[in-house]
This record gives sequence, C-alpha cells and structure tokens, in this order.
Amino acid sequence: MTPQNAPESRWSDLDRPPLNVPALRRALLVPGGLWTSLDIVPETGSTNSDLAARAASLEEGAVLVAEEQTAGRGRLDRSWTSPARSGLFFSVLLRPGPEVPVERWGWLPLLAGVASATGLARAAGVDMSLKWPNDLLVKVGGEERKTGGILAERAGDDAVVVGIGLNVTLRADELPVPTAGSLALADAISTDRDPLLRALLRSLEQWYGDWRAAGGDPARSGLQAAYTAGCATLGRTVRAELPGDRSVTGEAVALDGDGRLVLTTEGGGRQSISAGDIVHLRSAD
Repeated sequence: MTPQNAPESRWSDLDRPPLNVPALRRALLVPGGLWTSLDIVPETGSTNSDLAARAASLEEGAVLVAEEQTAGRGRLDRSWTSPARSGLFFSVLLRPGPEVPVERWGWLPLLAGVASATGLARAAGVDMSLKWPNDLLVKVGGEERKTGGILAERAGDDAVVVGIGLNVTLRADELPVPTAGSLALADAISTDRDPLLRALLRSLEQWYGDWRAAGGDPARSGLQAAYTAGCATLGRTVRAELPGDRSVTGEAVALDGDGRLVLTTEGGGRQSISAGDIVHLRSAD
C-alpha cells in the first residue's frame, strides 16, 4: 500500500480527502429508503454512462459516485472535468413509473435542481439559484457563476439516470472558464463533501418521493412553485439558442405545467421553450 504522504499518492492533497464510503452507506442505505446501493470509484469517464449501462441489473435507487470524471457530459455533449476530489460527481437510477406518466418525466432534471439548491442551502450555507433548465448558480464576488449542472437521460424503457456535477473546492486558478464557480469561492460555511453528498441525496429523496406520490403533478407536489421561486432566469430578458441554429429573444415570464420556459417576445407574442441554451441578457428586476 502506498503511504498517504508519498508523492504519487492519490490522497496527498489533504484539502481534498476521499469520500468515506462505509459512513455514507451507513447513513444513506436504510430500510425503506430510496437509496439501495452506493458505489464510489476513483475515476471514470461518465457516471451517467456507467450507470445507464448497468441499469437493467440494478434496483431503483442505485447511486454511482466518481472521485474524478474524465469525460463527464453536460447538455449538448459538453464536457465536464475537474481535479480529483474537488467536487461531487454522481448519478442516480430512478424508475418513476407506473406512478408517474412518462410525459411528466421531463420534470426530473428540474426536480434535481430544486433538491440540490435546497439541500445545499442547509448543508453548505450558500444561496443557490437555478438557471433553466439545468444549471446551478452561486454568487462569487457579486456575480452569478455556474457551480453545477444536471443531466437526465433515459435508460431503457422504464428508467432515468440523473447525473449531478458540483464544483465544491475548485480554486480560482482551476476554473475551466471565467464564468464558473464553486462552493468554496462562494464562501460556503462547509466544503466537506461527505455531509454535502448526504444532504443532496436526502433532499433528492424527499422531493422525488413527494413528486412521485403526487403522480408527477408539478403543482400538487409543490415542485413547480419551488422551481419558480428559485429560478434566476424568470423576470429576465434572455436569448434562447435553439436546435437548428435558431434563436429567440424575449422576457422569461413563467414555467408551464410541462416544465417549459415561457417567453414573451417582441410584439407581445408568447413562446414556450422545451429545449435549448439560455443566455441571460440582463439582471432580473
């Protein structure tokens, strides 16, 4: 075994200790709970890809965490990479049916955003807002910065893999782009990844349970109201960059019952956006 203080040791950065697998399993894998297995790997390309490949042999509630992702994917196959143990990179396997109709499964990435924001507010003491549809924002020096992202993908006919990537201790000189951030740069009161992961998964379990019990109804479960309250996109002039090199500019005014972003465009028209990149053009009032 390599000594911890050896130059080549994976654990030589004392500011970034490895996750405590036994303690996390004791805390999260409880009878009657959602989470049924929790595996942590030192490194992988993408936890979403790995979990989706094994979905048929796993129970709902499987959790896969990577200490380092080398080919993590965001929307539009954008890459997501960070130094080892500098963040939380994990995916969960969910099977919402038959309680939730398939047409409501599109709410899952929004649900994961609300769960992340509420869980981290308690555990990290940092205010987090949501950029539609799947970005997690914090304030660094008064500026909004992306500190996390969410990607939900179908895995067969009956399952969805939801991946969450979160920058925790990323330093200023490690930022991939100037618009990125981390919990540490946002002056979080805690950057200990073990309690942060516990808080995220417990919050996700609560929100998912409430949404599923309501048959996926975003209004009855409180999900639509919670996302609307925490969404930094609403009330702003935005540009929606759509598939096919198209774009539309307008004021983001609402989130409809299908989770689509509703824009008021020039001339008073309204358009619902189901997919696309959103660029904030001005601050909310």
